Amino acid sequence: MTTNNDKTAGSGSFAEDFRRRVADNRTSRWVRFAIVSLIFFLWVAWLGNWWVALFWFLLFDIYITGYIPLTWWKKSKSAAVRAVMSWVDAIVYALILVYFVFTFIGQNYQIPSSSLEKSLLVGDYLWVNKMAYGPRVPMTPVHFPLVQNTFPIINTKSYLETPQWTYHRLKGLGQVERGDIVVFNFPAGDTVATKVTNPDYYSLVRAYGRENILRNPQTFGEVVYRPVDRRENYVKRALGLPGEWLKIVDGVIHINGEPVEQPENVQFNYYFQLRQGAMTEAKWDELGIAADDRHSVNITPDDISGLQILGFTVNPDGTVPPVYISPLTPAMVKTLESDPAVTKVMKVPSFSPEPLFPEAVSQGWTPADYGEIWIPRKGATLKMGPRAWDIYGRVIRVYEGNSDAEFRDGKLYIGGEPQDSYTFKMDYYFMMGDNRDNSLDSRFWGLVPEDHIVGRPERVLISFDKDRSLFNGGIRWDRIFMNANPDKPKYE
Repeated sequence: MTTNNDKTAGSGSFAEDFRRRVADNRTSRWVRFAIVSLIFFLWVAWLGNWWVALFWFLLFDIYITGYIPLTWWKKSKSAAVRAVMSWVDAIVYALILVYFVFTFIGQNYQIPSSSLEKSLLVGDYLWVNKMAYGPRVPMTPVHFPLVQNTFPIINTKSYLETPQWTYHRLKGLGQVERGDIVVFNFPAGDTVATKVTNPDYYSLVRAYGRENILRNPQTFGEVVYRPVDRRENYVKRALGLPGEWLKIVDGVIHINGEPVEQPENVQFNYYFQLRQGAMTEAKWDELGIAADDRHSVNITPDDISGLQILGFTVNPDGTVPPVYISPLTPAMVKTLESDPAVTKVMKVPSFSPEPLFPEAVSQGWTPADYGEIWIPRKGATLKMGPRAWDIYGRVIRVYEGNSDAEFRDGKLYIGGEPQDSYTFKMDYYFMMGDNRDNSLDSRFWGLVPEDHIVGRPERVLISFDKDRSLFNGGIRWDRIFMNANPDKPKYE
């Protein structure tokens, strides 16, 4: 980070010294300062906070006057000091640059799960465009830019909890559209048990009880709260937008009562049976089914009559040819149905061992037959009754910042004052994975507030197949720089 700090103060008044320092700069340095100043003021205008413009005087000193001795080490008589500090200077400059790029432009993101298979694959590294919807001004501004919330190995927080800034999003290139693949902070990740990453903390509470988790840190780890922008990053497809009614009927999403087009590579779990023999690795690869999704069904004697009723083949000797279960796209289903070696293809009935959102009103719902639910819109007012509180109570208390909100005696109370209705402060979204039967999404943990939105994946930077060695197909060369959402439906 080169500066003009090697200037020495001359004799005379401050004004004379200031004029001398200004005059001593070459034209090239003034040009660099002018370019940096232009970029800085454009950034300030984008922020919409002109108090930040006061930092321009710091830039003026760094480039022109050099009163702050940022490069004192250049005058050191020790070669070791000069060598070490030159590296420190370069690293600090690089980290500041990375911080601004990752905060306001975009950053890389790795796909960890198969919830958007086949659009995005496990092992894809994406470039996420934060300007697509407008970058958020950091809510936890003091953080290390290369990690989300925890330093690896040493397992300590990578951010300071103070200061905390209120949510503010800069003007972006557009709005979230239906069908967009979106990266966002996991809303239910506000509280975490640090030794357990899946399921989330609230699922752990249902399974083990809050007191049991707190009493057993050796098993669950420390229970900590994370600010919005330090919560884990998730990636799903936006299918329900603010102000809309969403319902799922037999796996088909309905918006405001009308069915909408499914993504081309939407997947559901299917059973399929071979006449004889077993699936080979070559056959799995030909179908395009990932290694983690290749499952055989364990059949017991008690299952045989049920299989016959469903149309599966049972041999005269009572043996059953192999039956498999995997997530399949419509194209895969057609391929299997046209294969003479396959005797039966059947969609797996939808069910969930986990409660669906909102738990208090979702009895009888399934992941494939879900809702109907209204998605809040900023400025919209909703009359509050018991059912509305059951659905939106967490939204009002946690996401909208009304921690003292409660529902009693048939009324909503905020700050101790009774309210007949509630006006929402933010837009909300309903996010789902394309791998519908293998995606923990809004059907399970609820709505995504606008202040959790990070950005939109634009390109696959590189892709690694974890099931292959690096030199045996481990790099998916055909995915490098490809569109990160190639099959976005063209909604009306």
